[in-house]
Amino acid sequence: MSSADSSSLVTLNNLYNDHHGWLKSWLRRRLGCPEQAADLAHDTFIRILTKSQPLSVREPRAFLTCIAQGMVSNFRRRQRVERAYIEALGQLPEALVPSPEVQAIMLETLLEIDRLLDGLPTLVRRAFLLSQLDGLTQTEIAKRLGISVPTVKRYVAKALVLCCFAEQAQS
Repeated sequence: MSSADSSSLVTLNNLYNDHHGWLKSWLRRRLGCPEQAADLAHDTFIRILTKSQPLSVREPRAFLTCIAQGMVSNFRRRQRVERAYIEALGQLPEALVPSPEVQAIMLETLLEIDRLLDGLPTLVRRAFLLSQLDGLTQTEIAKRLGISVPTVKRYVAKALVLCCFAEQAQS
């Protein structure tokens, strides 16, 4: 282990010892659940541990807050997607409800698509979802969003390319 790695671990250890309790309390106030707060506090430190850059923190609580806010946003987004998926499953006739294994795969796929689309501008994301989920034609999407058909084509293509590159990166 290099001295830089050793120093970074000491810094992380100090950061954890000095601020873990505070971070858990901060997260508990935002989430209202001590178990979820403990999980996200743990995940925050795991994210720091897995970063490839050396750890240099001047304002530890601001640093931890920034990372934890992203973790909370991701957690809430996941909850929204899970709720929507469960509601959609509840609408299906019992004979069409997929097995628990297929449900888990579908949920993870939906979460990945949501994560990918989150980085897109709102209109691009909406055009893509109207096309892929609602099955609207490009003309219908253009009317609904108040944009031109060529713009709809460009937006949908942009989102599809993003999804295809993500799929290739995972293969």
